[in-house]
Amino acid sequence: MSHPARTILILNGHPDPARKGLCHALADTYADGAQQAGRSVRRLDVAALDFSFLRSQSEFEKAAPPPDIAAAQDDIKWADHLVVIFPLWLGDMPALLKAFFEQALRPGFAFDYGAKGLPIMHLKGKSARIIVTMGMPAFVYRWYFRAHGVKNLKRNILRFVGFSPVRDTLLGSVGTLGKETVGKVFEGVRTLGRRGL
Repeated sequence: MSHPARTILILNGHPDPARKGLCHALADTYADGAQQAGRSVRRLDVAALDFSFLRSQSEFEKAAPPPDIAAAQDDIKWADHLVVIFPLWLGDMPALLKAFFEQALRPGFAFDYGAKGLPIMHLKGKSARIIVTMGMPAFVYRWYFRAHGVKNLKRNILRFVGFSPVRDTLLGSVGTLGKETVGKVFEGVRTLGRRGL
């Protein structure tokens, strides 16, 4: 999808429902920029949703999704563009966010099984942006650790069901950023929202 999105779903993947920290503020900032540019925005906070972890292939393929997940699927279907924001935990997305994707991107909704194991993608025509916060420098995660958690979300989850392009923004050393740098980070995220990217 080469043109800027008109409808945007922001998914705050931080699993802590009690604390409104950096991921929450980044979601607010992206939404603010998008709305300033006249884009339609919806938002989901994973920590506020009621769902459990899937425990079997049968449940993944055949069980009805919980009501909060069914509503989230409607939001995903509505959006041209998905923005996923999360903190890096043990090199990857938090387990609750992974559980959300397993619940939401089920066969029949996000894809179907095709010949030779290749998916029939149901979410083509949508783009995505992944914004990740982390304590380590972003270049260390990208170059030394090869950003494996972000690559998994891009390739094996979002692109698997049709999202393209999937871009990323890695925000490193977040615990030691000065006030001026933090301001630049937020302005950069607001600009992404304005541009629908």
